[in-house]
Amino acid sequence: MILILAPDISNDSGEYQSLITYLKTLKNIEARPHIVKGKEQTLTEIYLVGDTSQLKADDFKDLPCVSNIVKISKPYKIIGKHADDKRPTEFTYNGITFSQDNINIFAGLCAVSTREHVESMMKALKENGQQCTRMGAYKPRTSPYSFQGHGKNCLPYVFELAGKYDIKVIAMEITHEDHIDEINEALELTGNPTGVMLQIGTRNTQNFELLKSAGKQTRFPVLLKRGFGITLEESLMAAEYLASEGNSNIIFALRGMKTNMGDPHRNFVDFAHIPVVKRLTRMPVCIDPSHSVGTLDRGADGITDVMHVTAQGVISGANMILIDFHPEPTKALVDAMQANTIDQLPVLIEDVNIAREAYLKRLQIKGIKP
Repeated sequence: MILILAPDISNDSGEYQSLITYLKTLKNIEARPHIVKGKEQTLTEIYLVGDTSQLKADDFKDLPCVSNIVKISKPYKIIGKHADDKRPTEFTYNGITFSQDNINIFAGLCAVSTREHVESMMKALKENGQQCTRMGAYKPRTSPYSFQGHGKNCLPYVFELAGKYDIKVIAMEITHEDHIDEINEALELTGNPTGVMLQIGTRNTQNFELLKSAGKQTRFPVLLKRGFGITLEESLMAAEYLASEGNSNIIFALRGMKTNMGDPHRNFVDFAHIPVVKRLTRMPVCIDPSHSVGTLDRGADGITDVMHVTAQGVISGANMILIDFHPEPTKALVDAMQANTIDQLPVLIEDVNIAREAYLKRLQIKGIKP
């Protein structure tokens, strides 16, 4: 059961303290408060965990500052959409709104190579009106001999250049809890010129200790990629790990499934699950066409498979696109075969706008307000 409190209620108020005092009297029940910051107001959600079968909604409706009660109907209590659930499906971070109703493009380097490449990428983003990017500092690789990323050594100049070109959010994969501290330290060192979205990759979807560490901090939102060889529900429960520790600012990324049935693509594209995840949860949904397809092969129409599946994802309601670009793909240190060139950035943006417009028109046909 979830208790939704009145907007902007302070945890120092007498009403809030009275409520908490009462909840502590419930046997075998733990009350876990979560703060949800939206564009216009802050909500406090209190999750009642334990033997909740004994609880009735009517017992809570008249308690101090309680405005709504949500009964849990799915195993993922916090991220799930439950019956009569009116909780928000968006959050705002560093001036950028992430929602089930909008879309953001994160084009950039899968792995940071040189300062010059980072600056070329960010300059192109600025010129094309973009404020988000991806920059890989830590790279988990299949082979222990492959490039593992520049790590904390590249963070200062990545963050400095982000500030120079007004990049608000950088999606950056982490593979160890120490990386969170390194990112924090580098941001402080450079004067906090940008924001970071922690990315947990497909190999770490069930690294539960890493999930707990990323969930305990609430400074950075988290982009969680679906596990490449597990069920959708198992991946959604991984997102619940994050939320259960206190951080519910999560975006769920579809990046393709590991199976030879996806050949000739790198992975079997799973973007049909976009509306499913949005129906089951409150999380915005990201697509990763680069890692789904893995090449820049073109169809008979001359359009790359990456562009085709991007459009397929957008027209299905995707809210974020994580896609690889590089100023000199032949010099990319990771996944060079799937990196778009910078001159393709305005093409991608225009194509996304076309697909997004088609999605919004589809909603109008169905009589659904966008």
